[in-house]
Amino acid sequence: MRIFDPHIHMTSRTTDDYEAMYAAGVRAVVEPSFWLGQPRTSPVTFLDYFDSLLGWEPFRAAQYGIAHHCTLALNPKEANDPRCVPVLDELPRYLVKDHVVAVGEIGYDSMTPAEDTALATQLQLAADHELPALVHTPHRDKLAGLRRTLDVVRESSLAADRVLVDHLNETTVKEAKDSGCWLGFSVYPDTKMDEDRMVAILKEYGPDKVLVNSAADWGRSDPLKTRRVGDAMLASGFGDDDVDRVLWRNPVAFYGLSGRLDLDVAGTAATHEGNSVLRGGE
Repeated sequence: MRIFDPHIHMTSRTTDDYEAMYAAGVRAVVEPSFWLGQPRTSPVTFLDYFDSLLGWEPFRAAQYGIAHHCTLALNPKEANDPRCVPVLDELPRYLVKDHVVAVGEIGYDSMTPAEDTALATQLQLAADHELPALVHTPHRDKLAGLRRTLDVVRESSLAADRVLVDHLNETTVKEAKDSGCWLGFSVYPDTKMDEDRMVAILKEYGPDKVLVNSAADWGRSDPLKTRRVGDAMLASGFGDDDVDRVLWRNPVAFYGLSGRLDLDVAGTAATHEGNSVLRGGE
C-alpha cells in the first residue's frame, strides 16, 4: 500500500513518526502552514517558519525516504491578529518556491470579517501564482462555514476544481461535492472523522476527488491514520485500486496541479546547512 498524506504537520512530530510512517507505506506528505498553538507576535516569525518548511523539514523527511512538500499561507486563526496580517505582503516571494504546491491552510476559524478578507486575498494569490488552494473549514458551525467558504470561492478567480476543501464530515460532504471542489477528510483518534465513518462516506459518495489525511499535529492525533483508513477500506470490501486512488493517486492529482510535485527522494544530502538529524556519535 502506497500512501500520500496530503495534510500533516510534521514540524510537530518526531523522527520516530517518520520511521513508523515509512514502515506503514507513507512515501509522500504535504505539510500546510498552520497555527502553532503559541500566538505569533510578528510576520518575521512566519518567515522563519516558512523557511523551515522549505528547508529543514524536507531534509528531515528525506532521511526516512519520504518526499515532503508544503503549502504556505496566513492561517485562519491568526488572520484575526493585526500583528500577523502583514505576512500577506510577504507571501508572493514564497509562493514562487519549488516545494510550495498550494496556498494553504486558508479559510475560516470564527468566520470574522478579517477572515473574509484573508481568504479572498489568498485565493487571489493562488490564482495569480497558478497554484491550487487548501481550504480549512471551521471546527464549529461546519455547514455554515462551508457555505460561506464556497460563496467566497465562487466569487474568486480560482476555479473550484483547483480548491481542496478540508476537514469535511457527514454534514458537509454533499454540498462540497456538488460545488466541484476536491474533498478532504481528517481522521483523528477522538474528534473529526474516524476510519469507520470515512469508509461509510466512501461507500455513499465514492472515491472520486476524495483525499484522506491524518492532519497530525501537536495535539492528540495519529500520523498512521491514513494507513488505518486503507486497512478499513480493504476490510469493508473496497479493492486495492480504490485504496490506491484515495491514498495516492488523488493527492498526486490535486497537488500535481501546481506543476511542482516531485516525488523523488533519491540522493538526499547528509546534512542541511551543516546540521543532521543525528546527535552525538555513532
